[in-house]
Amino acid sequence: MAPEEKESETTDTATARLPGNGAPPRLEKAPLAYENPGFLNSADGRLIRIVSEFMEPLARFRREQIQDTVVFFGSARFRGREEADHELELLENTGSTQPAPREEQPARAPEIAAGSASDLQRKRAVAAVEMARYYEDARRLAHMLTEWATTIPSKRHRFVVTSGGGPGIMEAANRGAYEAGGKTIGLNISLPFEQFPNPYITPSLNFEFHYFFMRKLWFAYLSKALVVFPGGFGTLDEMFEILTLVQTHKIAKKMTVVIYGSDYWKKVFNLDVLVDTGAISPKDIELFQIADTPEQAFEMLREGLTRNFLVPEAAAEAEHAQQHELLQGATLEDFLGPEFARNGK
Repeated sequence: MAPEEKESETTDTATARLPGNGAPPRLEKAPLAYENPGFLNSADGRLIRIVSEFMEPLARFRREQIQDTVVFFGSARFRGREEADHELELLENTGSTQPAPREEQPARAPEIAAGSASDLQRKRAVAAVEMARYYEDARRLAHMLTEWATTIPSKRHRFVVTSGGGPGIMEAANRGAYEAGGKTIGLNISLPFEQFPNPYITPSLNFEFHYFFMRKLWFAYLSKALVVFPGGFGTLDEMFEILTLVQTHKIAKKMTVVIYGSDYWKKVFNLDVLVDTGAISPKDIELFQIADTPEQAFEMLREGLTRNFLVPEAAAEAEHAQQHELLQGATLEDFLGPEFARNGK
């Protein structure tokens, strides 16, 4: 077919699609930019997504009247021991709902007795019992803290128990606060494998983040204290990041940091080596306290939160009330003097 014939055929086809008046068909409305998923989920929309992970939680915290929080960090990989007839089970990965392979599970009593358990399984059987204790300790501590916080006279909720929203120690913290009748926050993170928020989070304070750094911002932004239970890479990362911010005064507020479980943490790291080699100052060891019982940790939290926040707030409020009382009944003449007061009139 000759080029002229092809061009004529294309023109005829296009004309056939036009309305009778020869005008192009009417276009549908373009989507609004903030309702365009193609843009919002693109690289060009990343800044909007980041800002959304700041503004949307901020709006909810204001609506729910959350003034400040106490953050609990700890392992997500272990289930807690409910009763003696519930078997402990190691999870496949941090935040996962799927169990780890059988060869990685803690050994059961018959397997140990029969000699069929591997060294790893025997070690994890011992560790599983210990981790179950930490679950119950976190649950009790969160319960004690929430019971106390709800007695503080305030228009907004104080020292709300906050976790990463997943299973394990995070679930224990949310559960303790829930059982005490308080609000409790879960700051979850989208991960490549299946994960769900634990059921003890207050529904209106259940968050899901895409960006780790925005989730970390919210851990630090409202927090007045931090409790670190035994955990893995994520717990270490979160703990040392907060300690670094406190050490460098990038967090200006006075944070009470409680590291829970001395037996576990002494095996994980030796901070005395950092002091001896000059990597950190001896005073940096004073940035945190170590506790081994819920009662001990609670006293550390209550004392620190009272000293650093409740007492200064009460003093500032009393001073404000005193100034207000002094100003009652005062006239313009009292402030400006009779001459300036008359000129002002």
